[in-house]
Amino acid sequence: MKNRKLKNSELTRKSQTEFKASEKTPIIIILDNIRSLNNIGSVFRIADAFLIDKVYLCGITATPPHKDIQKTALGATDSVAWEYSKNTLELIQSLKTEDISILSIEQAENATELQKVVLEKGKKYAIVFGNEVKGVSQEVVSESDIVVEIPQYGTKHSLNISVSAGVVVWDLFCKLK
Repeated sequence: MKNRKLKNSELTRKSQTEFKASEKTPIIIILDNIRSLNNIGSVFRIADAFLIDKVYLCGITATPPHKDIQKTALGATDSVAWEYSKNTLELIQSLKTEDISILSIEQAENATELQKVVLEKGKKYAIVFGNEVKGVSQEVVSESDIVVEIPQYGTKHSLNISVSAGVVVWDLFCKLK
């Protein structure tokens, strides 16, 4: 039997109302000073795809509505809960008081490779993705419960933030489900 591509009308997707009422994956995404509006929009699409609890936009990270965010988000800014926080460090310190574990995605001494990260069912996690050039700020890395590195075997030093978000969120989603 040959495979046939499905039409959009054949895909069983939630309405925005159903999405908002759905049980969320216990993951929060924190964008720490992301400059690219397309990256921000892509992260919203990822958050929508995996029923992420919330997205925090911090520092210089732009907020919806903005046409360049919307271009890649394709409406996900309307379904996914989000909030702006000026200071990433203050945000993660606040989240830690709610027993939320902070995972920074960064190349650092003693970082844990993504495939070796063990998650506890029933616990909530906040994942911090950093600036396209500077990464997650050192003060946030220092305050994190775990620093997670995506292993890479080629010549480049990093992945695009939206690619990193897709890889990490998918991996953690699978571990939590």
